[in-house]
Amino acid sequence: MSEQTDYVPPRIWTWDSESGGAFAAINRPVAGATHDADLPVGQHPFQLYSLATPNGVKATIMLEELLAAGHAGAEYDAWLIRIAEGAQFGSGFVDVNPNSKIPALMDRSGPTPRRVFESGSILLYLADKFGAFIPADLDGRTEVINWLFWQMGSAPFLGGGFGHFYAYAPTKIEYAINRYAMEAKRQLDVLDRQLAENRYIAGEAYSIADMAIWPWYGQLHTENSYGASEFLDTGSYKNLVRWAEEVKARPAVQRGRMVNRATGPEEFQLHERHDASDFDTRTQDKLVAGE
Repeated sequence: MSEQTDYVPPRIWTWDSESGGAFAAINRPVAGATHDADLPVGQHPFQLYSLATPNGVKATIMLEELLAAGHAGAEYDAWLIRIAEGAQFGSGFVDVNPNSKIPALMDRSGPTPRRVFESGSILLYLADKFGAFIPADLDGRTEVINWLFWQMGSAPFLGGGFGHFYAYAPTKIEYAINRYAMEAKRQLDVLDRQLAENRYIAGEAYSIADMAIWPWYGQLHTENSYGASEFLDTGSYKNLVRWAEEVKARPAVQRGRMVNRATGPEEFQLHERHDASDFDTRTQDKLVAGE
Protein backbone atom coordinates (compact mmCIF):
# COMPACT_ATOMS: atom_id res chain seq x y z
CA MET A 1 0.00 0.00 0.00
CA SER A 2 1.33 3.46 -0.90
CA GLU A 3 2.25 5.81 1.92
CA GLN A 4 -0.34 8.36 3.04
CA THR A 5 0.43 11.52 4.97
CA ASP A 6 -1.10 11.18 8.40
CA TYR A 7 -3.90 13.61 9.10
CA VAL A 8 -4.33 14.82 12.65
CA PRO A 9 -7.90 16.05 13.21
CA PRO A 10 -8.24 19.35 15.06
CA ARG A 11 -10.02 19.43 18.39
CA ILE A 12 -12.96 21.28 16.79
CA TRP A 13 -13.57 21.06 13.06
CA THR A 14 -14.17 24.31 11.19
CA TRP A 15 -15.08 24.94 7.57
CA ASP A 16 -12.17 26.93 6.18
CA SER A 17 -11.96 25.62 2.62
CA GLU A 18 -14.04 23.90 -0.04
CA SER A 19 -13.96 20.14 0.06
CA GLY A 20 -15.68 17.35 -1.79
CA GLY A 21 -13.78 17.03 -5.05
CA ALA A 22 -16.05 17.43 -8.07
CA PHE A 23 -18.92 18.68 -5.89
CA ALA A 24 -16.94 21.04 -3.66
CA ALA A 25 -18.77 24.14 -4.88
CA ILE A 26 -22.15 22.92 -3.57
CA ASN A 27 -21.01 21.26 -0.34
CA ARG A 28 -21.43 23.22 2.87
CA PRO A 29 -21.96 22.39 6.56
CA VAL A 30 -25.20 24.36 6.99
CA ALA A 31 -28.77 23.90 5.74
CA GLY A 32 -31.32 26.36 4.42
CA ALA A 33 -31.83 28.41 1.28
CA THR A 34 -29.03 30.41 -0.31
CA HIS A 35 -31.28 32.42 -2.65
CA ASP A 36 -34.90 33.16 -3.44
CA ALA A 37 -36.32 31.08 -6.28
CA ASP A 38 -39.90 29.97 -6.78
CA LEU A 39 -40.54 26.52 -8.20
CA PRO A 40 -42.59 26.17 -11.40
CA VAL A 41 -45.98 24.46 -11.20
CA GLY A 42 -47.58 22.57 -14.08
CA GLN A 43 -51.08 21.28 -14.67
CA HIS A 44 -50.84 17.72 -13.36
CA PRO A 45 -51.57 16.31 -9.86
CA PHE A 46 -47.91 15.60 -9.18
CA GLN A 47 -45.06 18.07 -9.49
CA LEU A 48 -41.63 16.44 -9.40
CA TYR A 49 -38.45 18.45 -8.93
CA SER A 50 -35.50 16.24 -9.71
CA LEU A 51 -32.45 15.19 -11.69
CA ALA A 52 -31.72 11.79 -13.23
CA THR A 53 -29.30 10.62 -10.56
CA PRO A 54 -29.97 7.13 -9.19
CA ASN A 55 -32.20 8.62 -6.48
CA GLY A 56 -34.04 10.81 -8.97
CA VAL A 57 -34.57 7.92 -11.37
CA LYS A 58 -36.41 5.99 -8.65
CA ALA A 59 -39.24 8.53 -8.67
CA THR A 60 -39.60 8.84 -12.43
CA ILE A 61 -39.56 5.07 -12.90
CA MET A 62 -42.34 4.75 -10.31
CA LEU A 63 -44.48 7.42 -11.94
CA GLU A 64 -43.99 5.94 -15.40
CA GLU A 65 -44.77 2.43 -14.10
CA LEU A 66 -47.98 3.71 -12.48
CA LEU A 67 -49.08 5.34 -15.73
CA ALA A 68 -48.21 2.19 -17.69
CA ALA A 69 -50.34 0.19 -15.24
CA GLY A 70 -53.34 2.41 -15.99
CA HIS A 71 -53.25 4.79 -13.03
CA ALA A 72 -54.17 7.99 -14.87
CA GLY A 73 -54.09 9.93 -11.60
CA ALA A 74 -50.33 9.57 -11.55
CA GLU A 75 -49.84 12.12 -14.34
CA TYR A 76 -46.99 14.42 -13.50
CA ASP A 77 -44.82 17.34 -14.48
CA ALA A 78 -41.09 16.80 -14.00
CA TRP A 79 -38.91 19.86 -13.59
CA LEU A 80 -35.13 19.75 -13.91
CA ILE A 81 -33.15 20.72 -10.80
CA ARG A 82 -29.52 21.35 -11.73
CA ILE A 83 -27.80 20.42 -8.49
CA ALA A 84 -24.32 21.30 -9.77
CA GLU A 85 -25.56 24.89 -10.04
CA GLY A 86 -27.09 24.88 -6.56
CA ALA A 87 -30.75 24.95 -7.63
CA GLN A 88 -31.62 22.69 -4.69
CA PHE A 89 -30.77 25.57 -2.36
CA GLY A 90 -33.43 27.87 -3.80
CA SER A 91 -36.12 28.93 -1.32
CA GLY A 92 -38.90 27.15 -3.19
CA PHE A 93 -37.05 23.85 -3.27
CA VAL A 94 -36.06 24.10 0.39
CA ASP A 95 -39.75 24.58 1.23
CA VAL A 96 -40.47 21.22 -0.40
CA ASN A 97 -37.39 19.47 0.96
CA PRO A 98 -35.56 21.15 3.85
CA ASN A 99 -32.73 18.65 3.28
CA SER A 100 -32.04 20.17 -0.18
CA LYS A 101 -31.78 16.80 -1.93
CA ILE A 102 -33.52 15.55 -5.04
CA PRO A 103 -36.05 14.18 -5.73
CA ALA A 104 -38.81 16.24 -4.14
CA LEU A 105 -42.49 15.80 -4.91
CA MET A 106 -45.59 17.93 -4.41
CA ASP A 107 -48.93 16.12 -4.46
CA ARG A 108 -51.53 18.67 -5.54
CA SER A 109 -54.33 16.16 -6.09
CA GLY A 110 -56.13 17.13 -2.87
CA PRO A 111 -57.42 20.37 -1.38
CA THR A 112 -54.11 20.99 0.38
CA PRO A 113 -50.77 20.42 -1.39
CA ARG A 114 -48.64 17.80 0.33
CA ARG A 115 -44.86 17.62 0.14
CA VAL A 116 -43.05 14.28 -0.06
CA PHE A 117 -39.28 14.14 0.12
CA GLU A 118 -36.60 11.45 0.25
CA SER A 119 -36.74 8.97 -2.63
CA GLY A 120 -37.77 6.00 -0.50
CA SER A 121 -40.59 8.00 1.05
CA ILE A 122 -41.80 9.01 -2.42
CA LEU A 123 -41.88 5.38 -3.57
CA LEU A 124 -43.77 4.21 -0.50
CA TYR A 125 -46.18 7.17 -0.62
CA LEU A 126 -47.09 6.54 -4.26
CA ALA A 127 -47.36 2.78 -3.73
CA ASP A 128 -49.82 3.30 -0.87
CA LYS A 129 -51.76 6.05 -2.64
CA PHE A 130 -52.39 3.92 -5.73
CA GLY A 131 -52.29 0.48 -4.14
CA ALA A 132 -49.65 -0.62 -6.61
CA PHE A 133 -46.22 -2.27 -6.64
CA ILE A 134 -46.46 -3.26 -2.99
CA PRO A 135 -48.30 -6.32 -1.66
CA ALA A 136 -51.49 -5.82 0.33
CA ASP A 137 -50.74 -8.66 2.77
CA LEU A 138 -48.58 -7.85 5.77
CA ASP A 139 -45.94 -10.51 5.06
CA GLY A 140 -45.41 -9.41 1.47
CA ARG A 141 -45.54 -5.72 2.32
CA THR A 142 -42.99 -6.15 5.09
CA GLU A 143 -40.56 -7.95 2.78
CA VAL A 144 -40.78 -5.15 0.20
CA ILE A 145 -40.23 -2.51 2.89
CA ASN A 146 -37.30 -4.53 4.27
CA TRP A 147 -35.52 -4.21 0.94
CA LEU A 148 -36.56 -0.60 0.42
CA PHE A 149 -34.95 0.30 3.73
CA TRP A 150 -31.95 -1.91 2.88
CA GLN A 151 -31.34 0.22 -0.19
CA MET A 152 -31.74 3.51 1.67
CA GLY A 153 -29.19 2.40 4.25
CA SER A 154 -26.76 0.66 1.90
CA ALA A 155 -26.49 2.95 -1.13
CA PRO A 156 -24.56 5.72 0.67
CA PHE A 157 -21.67 3.26 0.99
CA LEU A 158 -21.88 2.60 -2.75
CA GLY A 159 -22.34 6.21 -3.89
CA GLY A 160 -20.92 8.56 -1.29
CA GLY A 161 -18.36 5.96 -0.27
CA PHE A 162 -17.09 3.88 -3.18
CA GLY A 163 -18.31 6.16 -5.96
CA HIS A 164 -16.88 9.28 -4.40
CA PHE A 165 -13.41 7.95 -3.66
CA TYR A 166 -13.18 5.92 -6.88
CA ALA A 167 -14.44 8.55 -9.32
CA TYR A 168 -14.77 12.00 -7.78
CA ALA A 169 -12.29 12.56 -4.96
CA PRO A 170 -9.43 14.92 -5.88
CA THR A 171 -6.92 12.37 -4.57
CA LYS A 172 -6.97 8.60 -5.04
CA ILE A 173 -6.69 7.13 -1.56
CA GLU A 174 -5.94 3.41 -1.69
CA TYR A 175 -7.30 2.68 1.77
CA ALA A 176 -10.60 4.46 1.10
CA ILE A 177 -11.13 2.82 -2.30
CA ASN A 178 -10.30 -0.64 -0.93
CA ARG A 179 -12.54 -0.16 2.10
CA TYR A 180 -15.58 0.89 0.11
CA ALA A 181 -14.96 -1.54 -2.77
CA MET A 182 -15.05 -4.35 -0.22
CA GLU A 183 -18.39 -3.10 1.13
CA ALA A 184 -19.82 -2.59 -2.37
CA LYS A 185 -18.97 -6.17 -3.30
CA ARG A 186 -20.48 -7.45 -0.08
CA GLN A 187 -23.71 -5.65 -0.98
CA LEU A 188 -23.64 -7.06 -4.50
CA ASP A 189 -23.29 -10.52 -2.98
CA VAL A 190 -26.29 -9.88 -0.71
CA LEU A 191 -28.39 -9.05 -3.76
CA ASP A 192 -27.02 -11.91 -5.85
CA ARG A 193 -27.90 -14.44 -3.15
CA GLN A 194 -31.41 -12.98 -2.79
CA LEU A 195 -31.97 -13.04 -6.55
CA ALA A 196 -30.78 -16.65 -6.76
CA GLU A 197 -34.08 -17.63 -5.14
CA ASN A 198 -36.37 -14.88 -6.41
CA ARG A 199 -37.19 -13.41 -9.79
CA TYR A 200 -37.35 -9.93 -8.31
CA ILE A 201 -35.83 -8.47 -5.17
CA ALA A 202 -38.71 -9.17 -2.78
CA GLY A 203 -40.19 -12.23 -4.47
CA GLU A 204 -41.90 -13.12 -7.73
CA ALA A 205 -43.60 -9.73 -8.18
CA TYR A 206 -41.96 -6.54 -9.39
CA SER A 207 -42.21 -3.89 -6.67
CA ILE A 208 -40.90 -0.60 -5.34
CA ALA A 209 -38.00 -2.60 -3.91
CA ASP A 210 -36.79 -3.19 -7.48
CA MET A 211 -37.41 0.45 -8.40
CA ALA A 212 -35.32 1.58 -5.43
CA ILE A 213 -32.43 -0.85 -5.90
CA TRP A 214 -32.10 -1.03 -9.68
CA PRO A 215 -30.98 2.59 -10.30
CA TRP A 216 -28.07 2.03 -7.94
CA TYR A 217 -27.05 -1.61 -8.30
CA GLY A 218 -28.63 -2.55 -11.63
CA GLN A 219 -27.27 0.47 -13.44
CA LEU A 220 -23.91 -0.09 -11.77
CA HIS A 221 -23.68 -3.18 -13.93
CA THR A 222 -25.47 -2.07 -17.10
CA GLU A 223 -23.84 1.36 -17.44
CA ASN A 224 -20.28 0.70 -16.18
CA SER A 225 -19.81 4.40 -15.47
CA TYR A 226 -16.16 5.32 -14.92
CA GLY A 227 -15.31 1.64 -15.33
CA ALA A 228 -16.80 0.88 -11.92
CA SER A 229 -18.59 -2.25 -13.11
CA GLU A 230 -15.37 -3.68 -14.47
CA PHE A 231 -13.45 -2.71 -11.33
CA LEU A 232 -16.02 -4.42 -9.09
CA ASP A 233 -16.48 -7.34 -11.53
CA THR A 234 -20.26 -7.02 -11.45
CA GLY A 235 -20.56 -9.51 -14.29
CA SER A 236 -19.59 -12.28 -11.90
CA TYR A 237 -22.86 -11.84 -10.00
CA LYS A 238 -24.95 -13.82 -12.47
CA ASN A 239 -28.29 -13.55 -10.70
CA LEU A 240 -27.93 -9.81 -10.33
CA VAL A 241 -26.98 -9.51 -14.02
CA ARG A 242 -30.11 -11.42 -15.04
CA TRP A 243 -32.32 -9.17 -12.91
CA ALA A 244 -30.55 -5.96 -13.96
CA GLU A 245 -31.11 -6.68 -17.64
CA GLU A 246 -34.73 -7.72 -17.14
CA VAL A 247 -35.61 -4.55 -15.26
CA LYS A 248 -33.74 -2.36 -17.74
CA ALA A 249 -35.85 -3.77 -20.58
CA ARG A 250 -39.12 -2.53 -19.07
CA PRO A 251 -40.50 0.36 -21.20
CA ALA A 252 -41.46 2.39 -18.12
CA VAL A 253 -37.93 2.02 -16.78
CA GLN A 254 -36.55 3.23 -20.10
CA ARG A 255 -38.79 6.28 -19.96
CA GLY A 256 -38.03 6.92 -16.29
CA ARG A 257 -34.29 6.90 -16.96
CA MET A 258 -34.75 9.57 -19.60
CA VAL A 259 -36.73 12.10 -17.55
CA ASN A 260 -34.71 14.99 -16.05
CA ARG A 261 -31.55 13.65 -17.68
CA ALA A 262 -29.15 16.42 -18.63
CA THR A 263 -26.01 14.44 -19.48
CA GLY A 264 -25.06 11.83 -22.04
CA PRO A 265 -26.33 11.54 -25.63
CA GLU A 266 -28.93 14.22 -26.34
CA GLU A 267 -31.40 11.73 -27.82
CA PHE A 268 -31.61 10.04 -24.41
CA GLN A 269 -32.30 13.26 -22.52
CA LEU A 270 -35.70 14.68 -21.59
CA HIS A 271 -34.98 17.70 -19.42
CA GLU A 272 -38.63 18.25 -18.53
CA ARG A 273 -41.61 15.96 -18.81
CA HIS A 274 -45.16 17.33 -18.98
CA ASP A 275 -46.98 14.78 -21.11
CA ALA A 276 -46.50 11.28 -22.48
CA SER A 277 -46.12 12.81 -25.93
CA ASP A 278 -42.84 14.36 -24.78
CA PHE A 279 -41.23 10.98 -25.38
CA ASP A 280 -40.05 10.41 -28.91
CA THR A 281 -41.04 6.94 -30.15
CA ARG A 282 -37.88 6.53 -32.16
CA THR A 283 -35.74 7.35 -29.13
CA GLN A 284 -37.67 4.92 -26.95
CA ASP A 285 -37.12 2.16 -29.49
CA LYS A 286 -33.41 2.86 -29.29
CA LEU A 287 -33.45 2.79 -25.51
CA VAL A 288 -35.25 -0.54 -25.31
CA ALA A 289 -32.86 -1.98 -27.85
CA GLY A 290 -29.97 -0.81 -25.69
CA GLU A 291 -28.36 1.30 -28.42
